[in-house]
Amino acid sequence: MSLFLFLTVVQAIVAAALVGVILMQRSEGGGLGIGGGGSPGGLMSARGAADFLTRSTRWLAIAFVVLSIALAAVAVETSGTDSIESTLDRSTPAAQPDPLAAPAAGAAGAETAPAEAPAESADPLAGAAE
Repeated sequence: MSLFLFLTVVQAIVAAALVGVILMQRSEGGGLGIGGGGSPGGLMSARGAADFLTRSTRWLAIAFVVLSIALAAVAVETSGTDSIESTLDRSTPAAQPDPLAAPAAGAAGAETAPAEAPAESADPLAGAAE
């Protein structure tokens, strides 16, 4: 469980860094579209900073995907279930009074609701499987 928590915190940090790096890039097509390679002006020029941000975005995105896969693998290992539950639990707790039901026949000024035909089954989903 502590590995899952650690990976979740690291992924949150990587996600925040990824958002920050993406927002720092130029929006006139110079952001993620810039190709790799060295620039003659070095790291401190505009081209060098754009290359650095592009490389940072690439590595942070790779780290984010790898962490997502690792978190999924850890979650599967810690859940302890190897099969998928394919049936629904249709049991209901003690019957609660329906607040939208028609009032009792003895109530003053109450209109009587028309009698409804009895349903074939108490379970409305029983016919859906056929």
